[in-house]
Amino acid sequence: MSDKDLYLLPEHEVIIVGAGFGGMAAAIALTRAGIDDFVMLERESEVGGVWRDNTYPGVAVDIPSFSYSYGFEPNAWSRAFAPGAELFSYAKRCAAKYGLRPRIRFDSEVSVARFDEDDHLWRVELSDGSMVTGRYLFACHGTFSTPTKPAIPGLADFAGRVNYTMRWDHSHDLTGERVAVIGTGASALQVIPEIAPKVAALKVFQRTPIWVLPKPNPRLDGITRLALDKLPLARRSARLATDLFAELFVTFGAVHYAELPFIVGGTETMARNFLNSQVKDPVLREKLTPTYGFGCKRPSFSNTYYRTYLRDNVELVTDGIERITPNGVRTIDGLEREIDTLVLATGFKVFDVPYDLYGSAGETLNERWDRDRRQSYEGTTVHGFPNMFLTPGPYGVTGSSLFATFDICVKHAMRVIRAAHRRGATRVEVTAEAQDRFMEFVHSREGKTMFHNRTCAGSNTYYIDQHGDAPYLRPTAGVHAMWAQKTFGLNDYRFDGHGCDSVAVGVGR
Repeated sequence: MSDKDLYLLPEHEVIIVGAGFGGMAAAIALTRAGIDDFVMLERESEVGGVWRDNTYPGVAVDIPSFSYSYGFEPNAWSRAFAPGAELFSYAKRCAAKYGLRPRIRFDSEVSVARFDEDDHLWRVELSDGSMVTGRYLFACHGTFSTPTKPAIPGLADFAGRVNYTMRWDHSHDLTGERVAVIGTGASALQVIPEIAPKVAALKVFQRTPIWVLPKPNPRLDGITRLALDKLPLARRSARLATDLFAELFVTFGAVHYAELPFIVGGTETMARNFLNSQVKDPVLREKLTPTYGFGCKRPSFSNTYYRTYLRDNVELVTDGIERITPNGVRTIDGLEREIDTLVLATGFKVFDVPYDLYGSAGETLNERWDRDRRQSYEGTTVHGFPNMFLTPGPYGVTGSSLFATFDICVKHAMRVIRAAHRRGATRVEVTAEAQDRFMEFVHSREGKTMFHNRTCAGSNTYYIDQHGDAPYLRPTAGVHAMWAQKTFGLNDYRFDGHGCDSVAVGVGR
């Protein structure tokens, strides 16, 4: 064996970036497939991803908890909408149960990942200057891992404390303070009712109102939790019910808006009636009423959000922000509201990769997407980025929760990796033709979704990107995505490498 042959061997068969639920789904699947040579790179000191990083007051899952778990690892949640601390505990339990901790390198932030075209491997550089090499890369950095810093003039000049909903500073007590919250999305909807009773004054700066539905969130008693934990039929029934609810009222309603507008229309009527019952003041109610259709922005559930604005110490501000001053927030009408603490609930960079991810052509994935629009094949792979899998990529989110998406993406990846192993291939890449075919398919259906309906104009939603596309949600029913994962042709991929007897594979399914 020559020195060059030795050099071709990577340190690991697989590198997984991120130890949130997506990364752990990939790790567990690899372990079950007998692929033990993998390493997980986690920038923080614990697993859990979004549920480790988001601990703000009131944080909770905003879909029914029964659907928010791995199908193979159920959990006895305390409520129908579990609090964030339970999700974090669940993540740590899964990491321990499936033996993942010894394979995780904590405090290892990725700065650059680069595909080596000569040696068919990924070279991953960490922020401390070290490097890890692997044949395959799972990019599991998460869609809600990088907060958006608002481009508001004067933000750096504010003399008080600035707190993001992500990475909440619990050492700072807001009691008796004058607080401003910028943003009225899903995180703000949860934190605003929690902090309002303790602060002296709360100013909520709203650019776009959010649709809110009542939250059926009973505490599950011991008998119910025991039944869900010990009786598979009860557990499967609860999950099936919430899966069907989410599929019908979220995925199906959004995807098939053109054919079935009454689904979204009926839900919007329910949300409007809820607002009318909660807020009697016509001026305040008008401020809280969205001018876009239900579902264009991520809707949420709360029994306390609307009522919070009825408090004497809470003000809803809908005038645009001119700038942040050293002492407060000045709006375009010239009025400055002095505050002690500024809370930023301004969303996330949903699909941007938080590190430089270079493909075979020497450009980053962010650069490719900025130029050519966000593209993928089945929401999992991208042409020009061999041996790399996303969980998820553009048009990859589907089903009742992100756990359904993780399952589909990981199973897709495992089919490809197993095929590569069978053929002795060291390089595998989705063909340009296959990706173009998938993109033609999703774009042909995208126009029928609610996101391209005129009712979404002015919604300022992360569902629609700078190109005018809606790449977050796969425009099909969840069952279609599951079927596609099981049946896509492996000849949609090109396999190369030492020991591979053919550069194009057609080995069936």
